Amino acid sequence: MQLHGLHHVTAVTGNVHENHDFYTRILGLRLVKKSVNQDDTSAYHMFYADKIGSPGTDMTFFDWPQTAPERRGSDSIVNTMFRVNGRAALEYWLARFDAHQVKHDEIEQFDGRDLIRFEDYEGQRMTLVDDQGTEFEGEVWDGTDIPVEHAIRGFYGISLSVPHLAPMEPIFTTLLNFEKISEQPNPENSAETITIYGMDGGGAGKEVHVIEQPGAKAAFLGRGGTHHVAFRLTDGEEYSQWLERLNSYQVRNSGPVDRFYFKSLYFRISKGILFELATDGPGFASDEPLEHLGETLALPPFLEPYREQIEANLKPV
Repeated sequence: MQLHGLHHVTAVTGNVHENHDFYTRILGLRLVKKSVNQDDTSAYHMFYADKIGSPGTDMTFFDWPQTAPERRGSDSIVNTMFRVNGRAALEYWLARFDAHQVKHDEIEQFDGRDLIRFEDYEGQRMTLVDDQGTEFEGEVWDGTDIPVEHAIRGFYGISLSVPHLAPMEPIFTTLLNFEKISEQPNPENSAETITIYGMDGGGAGKEVHVIEQPGAKAAFLGRGGTHHVAFRLTDGEEYSQWLERLNSYQVRNSGPVDRFYFKSLYFRISKGILFELATDGPGFASDEPLEHLGETLALPPFLEPYREQIEANLKPV
């Protein structure tokens, strides 16, 4: 049994208007779904992805304006890695970040690939990684001023911080069937090690980087932090198999959750790190035409009877 890469990453914003501007105008992603947190309908849930909302391209945000800023630390998801094609694309993004006053580092190399580390205006930590021309299953969004050859092509991977890797490694290698690919010194702290795991062959869209940081304090989730990461399941059959697998390993989990656009399973691998398994379909075009994704507030059928009340509690975006 294999997971097939990242499905989506969900983070926290305290300012949905600035968030929308950053991810659509500056990063050039498409708002493919404007909805609400299904467990807290007072909060927007914004979905930014490629042109067609492909699994593996979708950065999402809960809008929690009252929350405090993230306190960085271990036992947390610490970086979301996006992919672009080639060194020229990275050089384009350096100039774009400078033009928009986006905090960033210079181009560096890690594990044989060029990359740029950067942050959004709330301190959400991200990285652009040269995918070296690896085939991209999706379709980049061409509705911005960013040349399509330099556009973001979905996720490359995700980075986690843990206090100690040894007790958690069976979760990655035995439960989730990740393959241990390599160990690398942490470029930001040479005393730390980053262990790279791959799903379904590894590579672009299929990597999890785990940083062992025994001396770090535990993180506190807030705006600018990452809530959870979801991994891809192809269909309902795999979904059932993975539910059975989690239960057979006695992993506490949410049980079946139908998010309408995909089916989900949630479980914690630690106090601070939440994983989700999500099916590729039905997808974001289930309730909106593809050409009009994200233009109006979309609600799953079970929330539709409460639309008037929900909209009254939301600020227009």
